[in-house]
Amino acid sequence: METEVKKKNELWEWSKALLIAFGLAAIIRFFFFTPIVVDGESMMPTLEDGDRMIVNKIGYTVGEPDRYDIVVFHAPEEKDYIKRIIGLPGDHVAYKDDQLYINGEAVAEPYLDEYKIGISGTLTEDFTLEERIDQSTIPEGFVFVMGDNRRYSKDSRHIGLVPMDEIIGSTNFIFWPVGEAGVVR
Repeated sequence: METEVKKKNELWEWSKALLIAFGLAAIIRFFFFTPIVVDGESMMPTLEDGDRMIVNKIGYTVGEPDRYDIVVFHAPEEKDYIKRIIGLPGDHVAYKDDQLYINGEAVAEPYLDEYKIGISGTLTEDFTLEERIDQSTIPEGFVFVMGDNRRYSKDSRHIGLVPMDEIIGSTNFIFWPVGEAGVVR
């Protein structure tokens, strides 16, 4: 009789532990971090199609986005996109001769150096913010995003500015495939 009560107690304790573990996992995934799979080649060579990453969902609730952050956001097509922030509120963005200009100053994009080596012509076509969104600066509450694979990326040049409240979070850690695991910039 005593062993039967002991078994029921042990079963109850294991059930509670599993329930707590699943509850904590759900809370962490819903509020703090979530996995995402890179779909497509718009962020190559930084990210490859099929890379699995962790999205930090709390970073922008306590801080502001920075230029060059890689973010995941809800796109107009009812799909989540992953792109790099190029322009912040108040910025004027332009490209000329494959060079990024923010507020009239040339800005380096070292994450594109590897990609520029093997191409002929320019990676990014010339444009100004006015040509893309009919505004001279990015308004408060919005960012301008671009994929690293500029020739094949559907980004702010096509879909317009991204509202900050549509950003799910930032990501810079690949966890799969294991051989590619690590922090990306």
